Amino acid sequence: MSHPNRERADRILDAAGELLLRMGYRKVAIDDIARAVGIGKGTVYLHWRNKELLFQALMMRESADLTDEMLAAIKADPAMILPHRMIPESFLITHRRPLVMAMLRGNAEIFGSLGDLALKKQQDELGARFENVLLRHRLIRADVPHVSYALHAATLGFYLGDTVSDDFEGIPLTEKADVLAHLIRAAFEPPGEPDPVAVAEVAAELSSALEELVSGFRNGIYTHDPTRAPG
Repeated sequence: MSHPNRERADRILDAAGELLLRMGYRKVAIDDIARAVGIGKGTVYLHWRNKELLFQALMMRESADLTDEMLAAIKADPAMILPHRMIPESFLITHRRPLVMAMLRGNAEIFGSLGDLALKKQQDELGARFENVLLRHRLIRADVPHVSYALHAATLGFYLGDTVSDDFEGIPLTEKADVLAHLIRAAFEPPGEPDPVAVAEVAAELSSALEELVSGFRNGIYTHDPTRAPG
């Protein structure tokens, strides 16, 4: 059974997320969040001792939910780990999460000092590990110079393109994901059908790494939750 304090923590995070998108990080005060939930300010501090930690918890929860969606997709079809499937799927999942989009676009107004999270470091490490595994199993081309940089730059353009120019606003999101898939397939994957054994091995390895990441996030969300405080 879920602990009532855990439920209250989730209500606080829900309210914080809504206020964040409406007002921006700097303008949201703990007072506003407490009022939105209908509790006293002191109660919010029982869970997180300052605003920064509260918003870090919010980002962890978003990241954990997003990663769970990705895991479900890989479970349903291991070939989802191929870059031309995974990167566009992640693009679509991310666009359904306005808080994550705000975080990715480095919205300084919203996130204040939150950009540089340990969370980001973990995700970067996981990304590098994933690329190494793909290279090892020949599911990504070894002849692309600075392949990590190239993949990163190619993908990022799809996330940030709209912030730089509105020339392509009319293209539906799913079509943008298809363009991204085509680009990644053509530029970064070897020709021909991928080896199903390699696909299965990479899917297993990536799934366990992602599960580890999610459990780390889930533990971190409630670190300042009284139910987890040492007795």
